[in-house]
Amino acid sequence: MASDRRQAAGPKKHQPPYPPPYSPELNPVENIWQFLRQNHLGNRVFESYAAIVDACCAAWNALVAEPGHITSITTRDWASVIT
Repeated sequence: MASDRRQAAGPKKHQPPYPPPYSPELNPVENIWQFLRQNHLGNRVFESYAAIVDACCAAWNALVAEPGHITSITTRDWASVIT
């Protein structure tokens, strides 16, 4: 009887597969953070929380000042729109 109900309900919904928790090739924002760590925030000791926030703001503002750089970091050849 239970199997009859399942068949009558129709096909199951398809769920898209979830990406792994850390997958920089699928999440371009990970590459932005990697760039900021490597070029502005890495290998530093900060005196206070305020110094961390100031360094992060300065790094972010430096990156935002170059929109072409953001595009080059986040663009994927395999994920382009075909027109």
